[in-house]
Amino acid sequence: MQLCHTPRATSAVFDDPNLVSSAGLVPVLTLARSAGLHDLAQQHLSVPTDKGANAGMKVTSLVAGMLAGADSIDDMALLRHGGMGRVFTGAYAPSTLGSFLRAFTFGHVRQLDAVASRFVARLAHHAPIVAPATSTDVQVMIDIDDTIIEVHGYSKQGSSYGYSGVRGLNALLATVSTTESAPVVVAQRLRKGSCGSPRGAARLVADALKTTHQLTDGHHQRPLVRADSAFYGHAVVGAALRAGAEVSVTVRLDQRIRAAISTIDDDAWTPIAYTDAVFDEQTQTWISRAEVAEIAFTAFTSKKKADQVPGRLVVRRIPDLNPGRKDVQETLFDTWRFHAFFTTTDHENADTVAADKTHRGHAIIEQVHADLKHSALAHLPSGKFTANAAWLVLAVMAFNLTRAAATITGTALAKATTATVRRKLIALPARVASSARRVTLHLPAHWPWQSAWSDLFNRACGPPPAPTT
Repeated sequence: MQLCHTPRATSAVFDDPNLVSSAGLVPVLTLARSAGLHDLAQQHLSVPTDKGANAGMKVTSLVAGMLAGADSIDDMALLRHGGMGRVFTGAYAPSTLGSFLRAFTFGHVRQLDAVASRFVARLAHHAPIVAPATSTDVQVMIDIDDTIIEVHGYSKQGSSYGYSGVRGLNALLATVSTTESAPVVVAQRLRKGSCGSPRGAARLVADALKTTHQLTDGHHQRPLVRADSAFYGHAVVGAALRAGAEVSVTVRLDQRIRAAISTIDDDAWTPIAYTDAVFDEQTQTWISRAEVAEIAFTAFTSKKKADQVPGRLVVRRIPDLNPGRKDVQETLFDTWRFHAFFTTTDHENADTVAADKTHRGHAIIEQVHADLKHSALAHLPSGKFTANAAWLVLAVMAFNLTRAAATITGTALAKATTATVRRKLIALPARVASSARRVTLHLPAHWPWQSAWSDLFNRACGPPPAPTT
């Protein structure tokens, strides 16, 4: 591909008042309005003074900017160009939106959390963001994990060095997904950078499960809360069990866990599909050096009997192929590396192999972390902690709204990243024309994803579907 003309014969002029760069905002913001984003923010936010006036419109503006690719307050200026004023109203200046965010207190951030949870629940009525259960065997997975959002400089309130050795702020997220649907975020919390991973996690688990029950309407099995070893504690596990969920949590290999692993018989290990594994068609088994086994286990025996949790300890072992020194004599027998997790799921619903495979699926939350950091969470734009906490909640709402819009178009984009959805459905140039009180968006001919965009537009902006009996 190359230019049709020489550089000297090419020129550019910013003079067309009828062009918009993100025509996909039209159906996506219509979807947001149908799900009540403006009304929820207007109802629940009580930010004082003139900075908090018209909160619904300001929240919608911030989410719209993030949908279009903004990752800082200054980037919100992309809502005020060309023909945007002919298609949208109430697009506030970046300085106004920055003042709005800086007026937040912790209480206002919690109000915004309430808006986010209600908004994602309403989105589920307009788009199948959590796939409906086709049978009772479908289980909803709730994944809990935290991540460090890197910042630079010492002016960011709460920023410090955490477990990763990177200066930043700690974001704790909870996502919900099934085998048929991509994850959406159902709870979030911003914390100081040096915060321990389990701090406040029990409350987040309770909030996440409450929102999840609204999303699924109880048509699935009991949800399964998955987490890594940082969250293995009675507070988190107890919160999940009280809310009616099962748990699958990695455990730390302390003395008690190692003693339990040592009691597993040698013939109790089962090979599993793992790296470099081969499936034997004749015996219908895997030939693999990775193996799993389980034993009955009671967690938190140091606590009173009412707080102890019976369950299963599932252990995966792989050969230790990376000894500390390479110039030593080889061992006479295999040495193993162990990975153990505690689960309360019934063996009849998930045997040892299935439970291990399901637990390994917890890594899907890392994709959500990466997705957010490559979009609205590329920066935490303010020096004030509560403004950044509000920014996190708004980024989550933009993420969920993008996921809902992509799901409406069909399976091709249902599990795509935010950047892919933005490139194909949102960052679409258009020329605005009006006639007889109607606005028409003239889009590029031969757009590769015209069918998906049209499906989204017709679903969001078309007449409501006929009622069914």
